[in-house]
Amino acid sequence: MIKKKRRMMRFRDRAKCRFCRENITYIDYKDTNTLQKLTTTRGKMLSRKRSGNCAKHQRQAARALKRARFLSLMPYVS
Repeated sequence: MIKKKRRMMRFRDRAKCRFCRENITYIDYKDTNTLQKLTTTRGKMLSRKRSGNCAKHQRQAARALKRARFLSLMPYVS
């Protein structure tokens, strides 16, 4: 009974977003190396759950990825 209470009281701290950790305020669409880390091998963007981004940086990354695709810096979904 005591062990169950201890287990319930413990919790893990949520890991911070990679951009929040490095204090990056703007995700540049020309930085294709960073954007490639946020996409699959097919070119699809990873979800927040898989990439570990916060909502703010996920929106910025999506916008940057769309701009990079439009300018032919990144491929569309293949």
